[in-house]
Amino acid sequence: MPQIFRKLLFRDQQVCPSYISFLLDNRVRRYLQNPEELLDRYIHEGQTVIDIGCGLGFFTLPMSRLVGENGRVIAVDIQKGMLNKLNHNAKKAGLQSRIQLHQSQEDQLGITEKVDFALAFWMVHEVLDTRKFLMQIRDILKPDASFLLVEPKMHVSRSRYEDIIRKANEAGLKSDSEPKVWISRAMLFKNSLSV
Repeated sequence: MPQIFRKLLFRDQQVCPSYISFLLDNRVRRYLQNPEELLDRYIHEGQTVIDIGCGLGFFTLPMSRLVGENGRVIAVDIQKGMLNKLNHNAKKAGLQSRIQLHQSQEDQLGITEKVDFALAFWMVHEVLDTRKFLMQIRDILKPDASFLLVEPKMHVSRSRYEDIIRKANEAGLKSDSEPKVWISRAMLFKNSLSV
């Protein structure tokens, strides 16, 4: 994104502000980055999964359908405004009972529960301490769990992405595969405790 547009939209904020969140959830994006098609191979009924940087629930709502009535999605965001909008969307979709909203701190996820799958979609580049963040993800993964990291090509250079992958490996997350995601770079990790 050209720097002038980024300054106007983000107003020099580190994270995507809730007032432009509507840009992240639309029909075109759902077609090009279909959440169900992207995640159904990783998420199964009855699991507990986490959507870190959940925003309005572009992935949270489909994840809650995939985990079914006996599963749960922990939806994490640093912004209360995003969580409020997600809660509204979850109520409208009849999925509120499957979703646990959690407001994280700037440098602390604040989650201790173990999860079967973790998703960080287009948000790791916004984190101030990448290594600390990735270690927190490793700590909440069950031994056989996976973590999908996806970063946007328009914000994250190849070298920055490779640095994130290196830090993830150093944190104890083992690179497994590189799923294809529209205009993105993606890596699926396994908890190294299970490898």
